[in-house]
Amino acid sequence: MELIVSISLCIAPESVLETVDLSAKGVDYVIYMWAARQFALGFIFAFATLKKSIPMLTIAYIFFLVMFVGDFIIGILQKENSLIISAIVMCIISSAMIFVINKRR
Repeated sequence: MELIVSISLCIAPESVLETVDLSAKGVDYVIYMWAARQFALGFIFAFATLKKSIPMLTIAYIFFLVMFVGDFIIGILQKENSLIISAIVMCIISSAMIFVINKRR
């Protein structure tokens, strides 16, 4: 999922960022930074999954959890219910994955 978001941000940012003025100065820089973050996270998840590395997956899911806690806070500040709901769902999924991965140890 992260790799697809990264590619979407580079190819068609308007499909991901509907409420952002893409012609404003510096916005393209922020979009590419976000795309790089998403790509890095997707690569780490893919690599950790292929290597079946529990510590690496745990760190990736902790990063994922922190990222979605931030999205939750942004959703509250922006009063955007869809962001709040998706952040809550992804926080639950991330927490469950951390629990399941570490339960196997």
